[in-house]
Amino acid sequence: MSDRPSLDAYFMHIARVVASRSTCLHRHVGAVIVKGKQIVSTGYNGAPAGQPHCLDIGCAREGVPSGQRSELCRGAHAEQNAINFAARFGISIEGATLYTTHFPCSWCAKSIVNAGIRRVVYAEDYPDPLAKAILAGLDVVQAPEGD
Repeated sequence: MSDRPSLDAYFMHIARVVASRSTCLHRHVGAVIVKGKQIVSTGYNGAPAGQPHCLDIGCAREGVPSGQRSELCRGAHAEQNAINFAARFGISIEGATLYTTHFPCSWCAKSIVNAGIRRVVYAEDYPDPLAKAILAGLDVVQAPEGD
């Protein structure tokens, strides 16, 4: 029997490594977009390019419960950053799979659908029922623990 990880386990592991670059004080999220078994884009949550990081100036959402008032956040989400990177460099992600360390929020879910991503694999859940409804037409699976 081989110790070789499945593709889902492999790409989820990479998403966790990408998350280690996050500058968010509350949640480190990483995203990897894969097409044809190849990574085409990655992203982690943090301030937009050239803006101060929450690590340096504090969190604008301090005291706000998770999953609420996301419009206050200065940071871009990992999924947004991965989608934006692909767009910036002209990389097609239509039909791709997105691996993310956390279930996407409703803002990111809309971007995922509009970008043509067809499959989402996530590790940890996130309290956003609207996001689950938005992604209902896609193939969405939770990675087994340990993956």
